[in-house]
Formats: sequence, structure tokens, C-alpha cells
Amino acid sequence: MCKYFALPAIMMHKVKNYITVILALSLYMLCISSCMPADRYVTITGYAQGGTYAVKLNMNGRDGMVKVRPEEIRDSVDAILGRIDASLSGYNRNSLLSRFNAGERIFPDSLFLDIYGHAVTYFELTGGVVDVASAPLFDLWGFGFASDSLPDAPQVASLLLESGMGRLERNMRSVLAEDGSLRAADLLRVPGRQPELNYNAIAQGYSCDLVASYLYSIGVRDMMVDIGEIYCDGRNPSGKPWTLGIDRPEDGNNDPGAKIQGIFRAPEGPHGIVTSGNYRKFHVRDGKKYSHTIDPRTGYPVDHSLLSATIVAPDAVSADAYATYCMVVGLEEAKEFISSRPDLDGCLIYDDDGVFRTWCSEGFVLEEQLTSRK
Repeated sequence: MCKYFALPAIMMHKVKNYITVILALSLYMLCISSCMPADRYVTITGYAQGGTYAVKLNMNGRDGMVKVRPEEIRDSVDAILGRIDASLSGYNRNSLLSRFNAGERIFPDSLFLDIYGHAVTYFELTGGVVDVASAPLFDLWGFGFASDSLPDAPQVASLLLESGMGRLERNMRSVLAEDGSLRAADLLRVPGRQPELNYNAIAQGYSCDLVASYLYSIGVRDMMVDIGEIYCDGRNPSGKPWTLGIDRPEDGNNDPGAKIQGIFRAPEGPHGIVTSGNYRKFHVRDGKKYSHTIDPRTGYPVDHSLLSATIVAPDAVSADAYATYCMVVGLEEAKEFISSRPDLDGCLIYDDDGVFRTWCSEGFVLEEQLTSRK
């Protein structure tokens, strides 16, 4: 038998007030939920560095909606990439780099000074394997800013002695003239051939980082910046980590994403992801393949089984530099290097007697992995 009892009037008043508060809070939370902006991803595309770029970003940023319109973001990204081209491109004959390499006196901008500092760092960290001052050797083999060629041993030996960052001052700012200008010869620590620089090993990664820095500055949280190399942070439109296809390093596979070796799901947080390989740029002479990857320590194209190296690093310029490093030193040294660096992960695809094989570090999970005949 149920017993009913009456609450005192004062308690009934408190209960009504309590219910009113609960209803008010519920309505308030519902209002907040309905007013919160939903994720809204946009894609910005354009032309840069001899190709195209794509930037995907969530307009629902760190602290609410990003206040800058997509059109303004596109214009700002174009302006950043335009500045990079005017400063660091070896293909733009009017750029600061082209004029510097030609021996002209230039006024280095902040980009020119900054990327030289990065280049010095990677030269020292890799024991001279990543060397942007080996530009004459790249040109000699036809993989720099000149047409292809097949040099003889005396030519290689001569340029090897007159190239490299070992001859140069480490601090570019320290050799600027009083008016802030610079000639290539001013960088020389010893008399000799004037230096020439080629930033192809790090420029695209550096560009990704600069664009990402701008996006952070306007409040973007979830992003993927693709300028040939990748920088990503946060999540994709499906609310999951960004995914990337790792191209099969097959000669003639010149269309990114057309043939893939596997799918990589990027970890959350900021990362640069860069693949370097020898399957898109090479010469064939008398039946022999000459890779575009030149070892600046020997002056010759590399000749080993490693076909491509994908590096995941805290930023894209580091990933770019270390992917180049791996392609120079080859499979075994690349494995040791990646395994020794807790800040890096990597995937190495190599030729095992005509079969593609894949080695991945512990933190690099390659989904839908393929093993295929070359």
C-alpha cells in the first residue's frame, strides 16, 4: 500500500524553484549547443613553386569561428607563397636567390636569412649529408637549375672541392655589409669559387610551416597544408586524424595518389610529413639509371636499394630535410637514424630483388599495405 504525504508549503516553494532552475539551465545549455558553430571545412587552392597547393582548414577554430573570410585567407596564403618565390626560388630568375647565385649584391629579406639558418642546422645535424651549398654539383648532373648532363670524373672532383657549406660562414647576418647587403663571395671562409645555394631539399617544407604559422595566427585549429609536402594538425572533416596516401615508388608514377603503397593515418597534433624518392626525377644513360639524389660528400648520384623515404617530424622543414638525408644514406643507415630519434617516425620503401618491401618505425602504421612486383 502506497502512502502519500504532503510537503510543507515552504518546501514546495523550494522544489518549484529548484525545478525552475533546472529547466532554465537546460534551456540555456540547449541554446548554447544550438548556437555553437558547427565544423565548417573549406579548401583553398592555387599555384605555387611550379605546381599547385591545397589548404584544407576548419573555419570553426580554437576560440570559435575564424573571423577571416576564406577569400582573405587565400589571398594571404598566395602572398606568403609569392614572397617565398621572390626570395628563394632558383627557377625565378629575378629572385634574391637567383641574383645571389649570379654574384649580384642583394639585400637579403627575413626569409633569405631564416632559411640559411635552417640549412646550416641541418648540415651540421646530418654530418654534411644535407648541403644546400652543393648547388653546382646538382647543376652538373642536371638536377639543379641547369639542363641534364653526364659529367666525367675530373669535373665531379673539381666541383666537389669548390662546393659545400664547409667553405662558408655559418652566420649570414655576421657578414652583411653596413647597409644590409650581401654578395655570395662574402660568405666564403677561404678564397675560392663563389658559393651557389639550392634550397630544394627544404624549401617546400619551409613553405608549409610558414603557411601553417599564418593559419595559427588567425585562430585555425584543424588544418592540412599541402604544397608538395605536408603539414597537418587536428582532425579532418570526419572528425578523425588526417590520412595520406604513400605513393608507390614506381618509375613513371608521376601522378601523386594514382598508385599508392599504403595509407598513413597521421597522429594528432602538429606534424610535417614529407616523402622523398628517386622514382620521378632521374636520367637514363647507356642503360644505367642516375638518381636525382646527389650525395654531396662524393659528388655522385646515390646507387642503393632505397626507393622512397617518408618522414614524420614536428614540423615540415625538418621532415623535408630528414627525408633527403635518408635518401642519401640508404636503407640501413636510414633505419638506424629514424630509430634513434624519438621525435621522428618514418616509412622506407626499398627494392628487394625486384619486389617492393616496406620498413616502418614503431609509430608509423601503414594501412592497406601492398607488396608488389616492380
